Amino acid sequence: MDSIKKQARTAGIPYLLANITAPFALIYVLRALVVPGDATATADHVRASETLLRLGIASELLVSTMLIFAVLALYRLFKGVDEKYAMAMVTLILVSIPISLLNVLNDIAALVFVSGANFLSVFEKGQLDALAYLFLRLHGQGLGVAELFWGLWLFPFGILVIRSGFIPRALGVFLIIAGSGYPVGSFTSLVLPQYAHLASQFAMVLGAGELPIVLWLLIWGAKAQPSNATTAPPST
Repeated sequence: MDSIKKQARTAGIPYLLANITAPFALIYVLRALVVPGDATATADHVRASETLLRLGIASELLVSTMLIFAVLALYRLFKGVDEKYAMAMVTLILVSIPISLLNVLNDIAALVFVSGANFLSVFEKGQLDALAYLFLRLHGQGLGVAELFWGLWLFPFGILVIRSGFIPRALGVFLIIAGSGYPVGSFTSLVLPQYAHLASQFAMVLGAGELPIVLWLLIWGAKAQPSNATTAPPST
């Protein structure tokens, strides 16, 4: 297999795993457990579905891990196209990783507060429910912070695809379109929360533009380059 096709597919596998797991980890679990404005009902859901929340935590950790492997493989694939843009791509997505990993602690805290552990006996049940609800809400807000970088990294990624010559340019355009939705969703959730639901729907629609590149990398890899091709000198 041509080396560049192998590199593309190496990036496609973890990228696909991250995208398959992300909706469950980042959307379904919170929507299934959190009852907006009702701390008691939310805490009861967590107590009854502790396994679901733990699966959400594991899935979120898997998403972050797969993104690390994916972006490092993408860097190797695109650094010959433009190393500055490739470095910007890597930096922007890697900034989101510690945010996401630390954000998982909010879910763990919620589990602790509903656990009924002896050291929590100094708190009343209503207080523990409120604290569990608070930390789950903080988890949602933490996703809003990470979402900014989930969008920004797609801009240099899209530019690299457009310039590469070995992946269809249209896929790069789709990436840039997808990248524009996430910052809007992030800004709205943090600054204009009354419009957060509408903005999240907008971001999800635009975010679908990221899927074609995932499938292309995995199935088709990248266009094989002639073995005698020479690299053009950089423009000055």
